[in-house]
Amino acid sequence: MSSLGEVLYLPRQDIEKLNIPMKDVIRAVEKAFREKAEQRTEAPPKPGIHPRKDAFIHAMPAYIPKMRSAGVKWVSGFPENPKRGLPYISGLLILNNPETGLPICIMDCTWITAKRTGAATAIAAKHLARQDSKILGILGCGVQGRSNLEALIIMCKNLEKVKAYDINEENLQKYVKEMTAKHELKIIPVDLPRKAVENCDVVVTAGPILEHPQPIIETSWFKEGSLACPLDFDSYWKPEAMHSMDKFCTDDHDQLEYYKKLGYFSNIPDAYADLGEIVSGKKPGRENPKERIMCMNLGLAIEDMATAILIYEKAKKSGAGTSLSL
Repeated sequence: MSSLGEVLYLPRQDIEKLNIPMKDVIRAVEKAFREKAEQRTEAPPKPGIHPRKDAFIHAMPAYIPKMRSAGVKWVSGFPENPKRGLPYISGLLILNNPETGLPICIMDCTWITAKRTGAATAIAAKHLARQDSKILGILGCGVQGRSNLEALIIMCKNLEKVKAYDINEENLQKYVKEMTAKHELKIIPVDLPRKAVENCDVVVTAGPILEHPQPIIETSWFKEGSLACPLDFDSYWKPEAMHSMDKFCTDDHDQLEYYKKLGYFSNIPDAYADLGEIVSGKKPGRENPKERIMCMNLGLAIEDMATAILIYEKAKKSGAGTSLSL
């Protein structure tokens, strides 16, 4: 039998050594959203299985012709894993040759998931946050709390202070120490979720996604003119807080409707626009400094494929990874 060719294998450590800047990820993800707005991408809503309570394993396929990127991410999120010394998010991404369908690369997807999610938040902030935003609230000091801060520092040029909260005091203190050293920004630990929301210009909630959430963030905590970016669905924002928004946005209308059919989002506002419509100018983003806006990004496979092709091309040029025969 003849060989079908070679597949490049990239474990996480090889991906990290490539040192791809966050600004490049943001640029690639924003390009993918522009392509989506022009209906030049293919990315069906992600199906999944749920072996444990509040756990998921999702299949996320996508194709972006202009970027010559096609593939699928097989990603899991198990909230009990940290207690076992394991990561909450894990998985693999496979890139295929869009002309032959043959796999060309298998890579760890945890770095991609972290960076592209932060990039999507930064893109939302570019169009939906006030230009003079100075205070950021982070609820959840794990991987996403780090990557979203990294991306928002790039996009929100006037950031001066971060108020950070985590239910785990050890995680919180570690986050404050590490992020202060890395970004030379004033990062203040707070002991209540409310303190990480009040008087903030941008608020990111980055906890685990819960099937049966018990939200705590109230309307009165969130100030006029701010932007909220929940990465954890509706797990932490009360329905009345979400309905108080002047604009409620998402990253994909179809995926939001798909999740509603699965039983999620029983009481959320109608989506004003998706991120592609806003990035492309088909719908306006922030229109005045007093608007209260929420952008609930659910996570799209086009973000993963836009980032994965960056990784693959740089790895090929630098000789990173291990070649496997098919």
